Amino acid sequence: MPLSGEHSLPEDLYSADAVREIDRYVIDQQGVDGFELMQAAAASAFRRLVRYWPEPGRILVLCGAGNNGGDGYLVAANAVRHGLNVDCLAVAPTEKLSGDARKAWKKAVEDGVHVREMTDVADSEISEQFVSAGLIVDAMLGTGVSGAPREPFASMIGQCNQAAAPVLAIDLPSGLNATTGTVAGEAVRAAATVTFIGLKAGLFTGQGPECAGDVAFESLDTDDWATESGQRPLARRVDWAGIRKAIPRRPRAAHKGSFGHVLIVAGDRGFGGAGLMAAEAASRSGAGMVTLATRPEYVAPALARCPSVMVQGLIHGSELPPLISAADVIVCGPGIGQGAWGQQMLQQVVASGKPRVLDADALNLMASRVAQPADNHILTPHPGEAARLLECGVADIENDRVRAAEKLHQLFGGVVLLKGAGTVVASGSGVPDVVSGSNPGMATGGMGDVLSGILGSLYAQLEDPHLSASAAAALHLAAANRATETRGYMGLLPMDVIEALPQVLMESERKSAGRQGVRGLADGRAEE
Repeated sequence: MPLSGEHSLPEDLYSADAVREIDRYVIDQQGVDGFELMQAAAASAFRRLVRYWPEPGRILVLCGAGNNGGDGYLVAANAVRHGLNVDCLAVAPTEKLSGDARKAWKKAVEDGVHVREMTDVADSEISEQFVSAGLIVDAMLGTGVSGAPREPFASMIGQCNQAAAPVLAIDLPSGLNATTGTVAGEAVRAAATVTFIGLKAGLFTGQGPECAGDVAFESLDTDDWATESGQRPLARRVDWAGIRKAIPRRPRAAHKGSFGHVLIVAGDRGFGGAGLMAAEAASRSGAGMVTLATRPEYVAPALARCPSVMVQGLIHGSELPPLISAADVIVCGPGIGQGAWGQQMLQQVVASGKPRVLDADALNLMASRVAQPADNHILTPHPGEAARLLECGVADIENDRVRAAEKLHQLFGGVVLLKGAGTVVASGSGVPDVVSGSNPGMATGGMGDVLSGILGSLYAQLEDPHLSASAAAALHLAAANRATETRGYMGLLPMDVIEALPQVLMESERKSAGRQGVRGLADGRAEE
């Protein structure tokens, strides 16, 4: 099985159309033979196959009609030449093959691959092939397909997902939209995907992470030509390993005022835990000072849980301005409700004009009124909240998450952090960011409150709202992944993620110290 983890993946994420244009540019303008490019793709995919599964057993290769199918035939040929047992099934009739895909099929046959037409094989025998397979190679549908897969592809996708054997997807899991990460009907859920030429945005957001599994990239030596082709990336991929470098090393003369004062406005009656988790997350992610403004009855529990946080109990919004004046960044929304108390708090926060993070009920209150755009706020909707803000359905948000985040920015300004698998950060400054990765353990109440606290803390430290949003989402995911190592997915709680934050940050500090040489190592020891 492939090991889940960070690969050396490029940052640029492209639409399906852009990748096809890059491919066309390489062939038409740079004179690279299309069939040679297909052979290179198949060879690199086969190398990944044997790296992930050194003893795969019997390999079942499923091939479609286009160039994706051609890749599959050549992968099968590579496997046969290396003495592996291969069943190759032509899901699309080989008589429909043309161009390079037809050349690939012919070469596979010449190299000893026994290609069987699906129409000539009984359903019971196909089912037996899935049962006996140690590995399945999905080379059925490529980037040019949109909409729900038709038969016989739909049936084959279903059998892939029911099989015990892992699936290696070639370029893209069949049925997944390469641009948006949406699935119409059903898509292959692969253990790993080897993709070529340019990273497809759909692999990293929406249903992409679930379908693609472990993503590996092979440029096929076209890196420079991707830039020369003039195709603009749709988004930029970020993860904690890359973005943590943007967080500066702490100087030895630092003091609490060096890292910002975060005010958390959260926790109406019945939701006191939201403010507490946000405040503790802000403290654990490096804020110099944290103040929690909440209902009076939550002051004692908050101090008992996190005595480093300054806690003020407020009955009315008129009590908030003195706390706002002392803060550098305000986080407003977790658990404030949509009643009078929450409305008063949000009005004071917005009227202050200070840098702010608006989450949860603050967004719901915004959706019920005409919100004023601002350059210095960060909005953190989940798909349901985003749908209310855009007055559309949740499905409309999920059908194109990158575009939805851009629309929210156009309407409300500032930075929009659209939560979900493959979190999207859009600000109008360059292309949006897509945070690479997902963790199903984070699908529980309170995780958004933790993210809000981390985001307020990094916004106070970095002062760049877009960078802060992307870094916060990446750190949040990294901490959840760390906590999952000991807690698993089903039992993961927001407090586990908070407790993992110092571990993740400590590792980053040590790596930063290593890059800075002896001086950095000395600083690292002092901080520990």
